[in-house]
Amino acid sequence: MAGQPIRVVIADDEPLIRAGIRMILISDPEIEVVGEAADGRAAVEAARAHAADVVLLDIQMPVLDGLSALPELRRAAPRPG
Repeated sequence: MAGQPIRVVIADDEPLIRAGIRMILISDPEIEVVGEAADGRAAVEAARAHAADVVLLDIQMPVLDGLSALPELRRAAPRPG
């Protein structure tokens, strides 16, 4: 494995969906699931707290939906590209 693993936060309001995605992702040694969230606000906080490289967002979530969370995620961790 070259370099650091990809740090991922999974955001979905359904616990079974999060668990399923986590099981798939942790099977790859180049991916590290660093956080999970049940709503968009918690996803933004988890991405900041864990310096996530990738945030997998459900579109329809309570508190802050996935589409509304995107601008906040960009401000929280701006990356070139």
